[in-house]
Amino acid sequence: MSLEGDSGAVLTRRAYDSLLDAAETYREALVLRLCGDVGLRPAELTRLTIDDIEQVRIDPPRYLIRVPTGDGGRRTAYLPTRVERELRRYARSNDLSTDDRIFTVTPRRLQMLVSDVADRAADLFDDPGLTDVSTSRLRQYFAHTALVEHDVNPRVVKTAGGWRSFEALESYMPEPTDGEIVDAFDAVEEPSGPRSGEPRSGPAVSDDSVVRLLLAASERYALVRIDADGYVERWNRSAAAMFGYRAGEIVGTHVSAFYTDDAVEDGAPERTLSRALEESGCETDGWRVHKDGSQFRATEVVSPLRDDQGRHRGFAVFVRDMTTAYEELESVRERRNELDGLYAISRRHRAVTAALLESTDHEEIETVTCTTLTDGRGYEFAWIDRTTLSDRSRESRASSGIDLDAVEGVVPDEWHADEPIAALGRPEPAADTDATDQVVVAGEVTATLEDGEPFEGTVGRVPLAYGDTVYGALSVATDRSNAFGEEERTWLTTIGRQVGYAIGAVRRRNLLLSDRVLELEVACRDDRSFFVDASRRLDCRFELDSRVPIGESTQLYYVRLEEASPVDVFDLADAATEIEDCRLVETDEEGWRVEFVIEGSCPIVTLTEYGVTVHEAVFEGGTATIRGDCAAEADLRTIVDGLRSSFPDSELLGKRDAERTVQTAREFREGLEDRLTDRQEAALRAAYFGGYYDWPRESTAEEVADAMGVSSPTLHNHLRKGQHELLRTFFDDPAD
Repeated sequence: MSLEGDSGAVLTRRAYDSLLDAAETYREALVLRLCGDVGLRPAELTRLTIDDIEQVRIDPPRYLIRVPTGDGGRRTAYLPTRVERELRRYARSNDLSTDDRIFTVTPRRLQMLVSDVADRAADLFDDPGLTDVSTSRLRQYFAHTALVEHDVNPRVVKTAGGWRSFEALESYMPEPTDGEIVDAFDAVEEPSGPRSGEPRSGPAVSDDSVVRLLLAASERYALVRIDADGYVERWNRSAAAMFGYRAGEIVGTHVSAFYTDDAVEDGAPERTLSRALEESGCETDGWRVHKDGSQFRATEVVSPLRDDQGRHRGFAVFVRDMTTAYEELESVRERRNELDGLYAISRRHRAVTAALLESTDHEEIETVTCTTLTDGRGYEFAWIDRTTLSDRSRESRASSGIDLDAVEGVVPDEWHADEPIAALGRPEPAADTDATDQVVVAGEVTATLEDGEPFEGTVGRVPLAYGDTVYGALSVATDRSNAFGEEERTWLTTIGRQVGYAIGAVRRRNLLLSDRVLELEVACRDDRSFFVDASRRLDCRFELDSRVPIGESTQLYYVRLEEASPVDVFDLADAATEIEDCRLVETDEEGWRVEFVIEGSCPIVTLTEYGVTVHEAVFEGGTATIRGDCAAEADLRTIVDGLRSSFPDSELLGKRDAERTVQTAREFREGLEDRLTDRQEAALRAAYFGGYYDWPRESTAEEVADAMGVSSPTLHNHLRKGQHELLRTFFDDPAD
């Protein structure tokens, strides 16, 4: 007996699955499930809204649907969780409100929709019997599945399906066999069986049901069946959602359509199927291709299928879209590689710091800097060069990982000597300037390494600076994709300053320890110097009395001014960026003593930073004549080129090798005694040993004066003149 007058046979599970696989749209699949899994009629489908869904249990979630009837009433049907999710997803994708009808068509149109899917399934799976499937047979399938397969109470099935009597359901309640009768009452006599009132275990869930629940839960999973030759045989909605092909487009196509061109050329599809057949299944991962050509990362489990006689019939391919997880993993890997690179660089930075402390001369500092930076994974090669202003040429002084002769071919065009290295940037940036701006980066650089291997990567360059003096530039190369980020640029800037400081320190140390010195006389006519420019414009003379460093780039100058008014000099100083402040200190018959606070470059400072001790500097008529000395083994060319890098219009007038004049402590005391009068020396001794210079004072000036038998003003006069001679002897050049 058929249900509701339909004479067709009851659908099998396989036939129902074939219908679902043949559905080409989400709407078609949803209509099939509402008829076959929920038991709704076409007329009832046209009245449904999302508001008709009611959640009646929270954990686990369970749903009922209050189905509107034609007479204005409602009946209750059970709504499986997976169908509830699909209903809500369909409503969201179509932007439906909770009170909008889900299907805005006639019942007849829904019946035709099911008929179209049935015809398609019959053609796709070569099963003519599927053409007779209708909405009524789907409801029959619902009743049969509930009563026979799941053993649901007939009264519940009658209510959920909307049947008026049990008579329509009776044919789906088959006569029990002898074994079923015995099994039904066996639990009554079995002592170990469940006691009265204890719950019975529910019906077993088939593996097929679990797979379908998994596929319905997410669009990131797909199940595809291919034949023994690798051609697609069955195609379901999950595969269509993942790859983008409809069943009619892909069935009969070789599985290689899902692989990248490179993988196909490499024979990956055939190799995967062969391995799955040999090993009774295998798991692979790699890039797969959507219909539109875009790629995604996937994991595949390929299992061979065999019939009852063990003959190979094809493969089941379970595909999982792993793109999101892969991208997250790649992001973590990139960050790990970035941190590894930064750690390697930080280790090289610490190693350079330690190596600089042990270096004894300029050349050793440059060599050890290059070799230390390339001793690890931080950089492939490094070199140090400088630009000579006289002929605008670039001279490479040290390298590691690459031959010096090959450096010129690596230097980018924009780094060639159109500008001196000092143009890289101020070594000490202003407060509103990012220190990392000193690092200049060039990409897509190619070179041949010292061992003959080719290199392609990025090069960064930073000035080697001390104060306002730039000794050269350090360049480092790496093939890391994320090279020269903010942290690395900060480290490189610090390395550049450390190397510059070390060069300046060893030059001064070598001068102090040298037995012989090289006396120099240098002329500078460059208007970049304030005193050169002012002496030319005012036709005056400046002579340096003393220079006091009060900061890394700030100097206090005491200068004798002649043949010009201090007011005119101060007017020029107001417009000079390197003059921070100036004031008149003293006026005498020959001129004025003026104090200048200088922030920035000056020929005297530049020479000092290259290891020259300046003894005399006179600026007159637009020319500065500077005399000083340096260590005998100092590189004179480096000193002169360093001065010219900041003040191009400079030249070496002369040099002379001389013995260093060494003054012993005894000679110093004897020289002081020659300058002090007896009364001045006596006053200083009495004040010193009497505790006048202690704090708190042990004696006042009046007490010391009384002890010496002089007045207090006379004592102060002797002390002031004695202190002046003492300080003059200490600060003035011993050769004077």
